[in-house]
Amino acid sequence: MISNHQADVVGDSDKLIEQALRAAMDTALSPAAPAHLRGALDAAVFPGGSRMRPKLCLKVSYVCGEKDPELATRAAAAIELLHCASLVHDDLPCFDNAALRRGRPTVHRLFGEPIAVLIGDALIVMAFKYLSLQAALTPELGARMIEVVAEAVGPSHGLIAGESMEAMTHVPIDRYHHYKTGSLFVAAATCGALASGADPAPWSKVGELLGHAYQIADDIADTVGRAEVLGKLPAVDTQLNRPSIVRGQGLDSAAARFYAYLEQIGDTIPASPQKRSFVDWLNHALCKGVAGPGKAGLIQQTALDCAPL
Repeated sequence: MISNHQADVVGDSDKLIEQALRAAMDTALSPAAPAHLRGALDAAVFPGGSRMRPKLCLKVSYVCGEKDPELATRAAAAIELLHCASLVHDDLPCFDNAALRRGRPTVHRLFGEPIAVLIGDALIVMAFKYLSLQAALTPELGARMIEVVAEAVGPSHGLIAGESMEAMTHVPIDRYHHYKTGSLFVAAATCGALASGADPAPWSKVGELLGHAYQIADDIADTVGRAEVLGKLPAVDTQLNRPSIVRGQGLDSAAARFYAYLEQIGDTIPASPQKRSFVDWLNHALCKGVAGPGKAGLIQQTALDCAPL
């Protein structure tokens, strides 16, 4: 068991998430696992980036009463593993051909393209295995959460659908943002609510809006950022002709949309005794750097001096 107490989630979510990710790795890897796969998996997951998605899941679980913290923690870790898998695949030569991720060489640069493909696949398997082992203890709820997570990465309106849109000539930017980025945020918020027995609908909307805001911040960072700040090479969207709200609507419009999403999020968060705690965390996450090591400064550069929710 990773977590059974509220203080774990409130005061030390960073440590809790890292412990859960390590536990997921240990669950999937026996001593017989090839050493080079173990090393490549480790490079894909650690050290992490913002861990924004698992933090969202745990924060929503806490705000909603934290009925089953272990299930929430498993869901949080599974969603982060799926995010890491998407990064490994996204960095491949057939997609972005990225050299850097989180300030280090990408998995395919360190271990080769075939191993990187397998690592992304392995992380997907690990995510569902780790969640399903706990979900089996509460079959009806567990099955629902597995469905939510699967939908978030699926080909209809999940991450895979979003990635596929990068091959399209004309892309509806809001749908692209929702599929590629927002879907995992929706899953994180929804699973946090479900694990605590709360109505997931308003939290799903919070996740959707947060995903939009987060992707806009990422588009801004790609436009005006520097590699030493971002931990990855900037201007990829322009070089590869990727959909970008900044390229399509301009920096000022992107900034305005970011503000609009912040206001909508504040209006959408359900009332609860812990709402203030969630709002304070989200303000810090979006405006003071949790959303990425260099994004806070970049947002300020573009006159996005974040107003509190």
